[in-house]
Amino acid sequence: MGALSGNRTLRSTRYATSLMRRNRLVMIPVVRNMSLALLAFSTTVPALYAYEPVPAQATERVYVMTNDAKKNEVLAFARGSDGSFYSIGRYDTGGRGSGGTTDPLASQGALTFSQDHAFLFAVNAGSGTVSSFIVSTNGLVLADKKPTDGAEPVSVTQHGQFVYVLNQGSYGGVTVFSLDRSGHLTPVPNSTVLLSGNDVGGASVAVSPDGQFLAVVERLSNNVDIFHILPDGTLSAITTTPDKNPGGFSAIFTHGGQLLVSETGPANVTDGSTISSFSINSNATIIPVSSAVPTDGAGNCWLVLTPDGNAVYTSNSASSSISGFKVAGNGALTPIGGVIVGTNPSGSINLELGISSDGKFLYSLNSGTGTIGVFSIQPDGTLQEEAAIPGLPKNAGIEGLAAF
Repeated sequence: MGALSGNRTLRSTRYATSLMRRNRLVMIPVVRNMSLALLAFSTTVPALYAYEPVPAQATERVYVMTNDAKKNEVLAFARGSDGSFYSIGRYDTGGRGSGGTTDPLASQGALTFSQDHAFLFAVNAGSGTVSSFIVSTNGLVLADKKPTDGAEPVSVTQHGQFVYVLNQGSYGGVTVFSLDRSGHLTPVPNSTVLLSGNDVGGASVAVSPDGQFLAVVERLSNNVDIFHILPDGTLSAITTTPDKNPGGFSAIFTHGGQLLVSETGPANVTDGSTISSFSINSNATIIPVSSAVPTDGAGNCWLVLTPDGNAVYTSNSASSSISGFKVAGNGALTPIGGVIVGTNPSGSINLELGISSDGKFLYSLNSGTGTIGVFSIQPDGTLQEEAAIPGLPKNAGIEGLAAF
């Protein structure tokens, strides 16, 4: 068994070396001291790529997606020993973005990590594909790219062995892929399910922590769609509930399984954005827990949960501010301090948010200034602004942020 496993590991190493030479990347070191359990596993599921998952204690990294209409790329930044960030590379997704100016995808989750941070997924809205990358201490390696069985994929999420991609264009729907340990994506046959109607503006896709439910927010119809996830990863028939609060945009799950929804608020109301939380019934309907809690900002479209699940932050893009809320075990929301816990420079147009895996730093993708805002999270949940990461194109369609 040891000899057989060793031969397979050698073949995987040679394959990975060849792949990375073609992509002009440094070869990812292979873990040499494998346990007997891993050796046994490799004889039944041979790895197509040899990679080293990023260790939990690794320096903070932030990834953003260019969404360029000619060549979509992921830009990577890492924190140095002096606390400042520097560029560590740019990686071709193998697809095309939509292009545009500010928030052209009108979505959350265009760039997301797998649960264990071993893989990074990116949507290619212009070419109708989704890409998966292997994440290592040396950078990213493109592992696969697949069509999404729909037009304009805008959001992607993963749970267990399945990856779910939301297509926004035309009829709109969710397609399911199985994910293997090498990052390969295999379409699950007949898995695509449609949203409540055509052109409803699906803007985010999220899976509950227990893997029982999948949620989609329809931005244009202001609906929340809930699907049961079946044992084979496919989705049940849709259950649609209107959000009684205007401007539903994106959603994430709490650790307790409640759904948090960002809401831009009524039109022509100054700083009228809100956030709501919902519990999910066994029949996939939703019930408000905290309804329309004010963010005291404008244009709240994105939100992020802290790793411990005790707080959520919202991105008020039109007022360049960030709001914070404590999250109770039942999903109830309570403002942190004076609600606004952090502010970007005027005109930043902060879009998606991310938080480091240790919960110490929050990042905001600032389209208007071409920067990534950096904040340290204080013990009371407020944010302390640090030096921003410069160098992004301004108002150039950049979309999606992922951090660890």
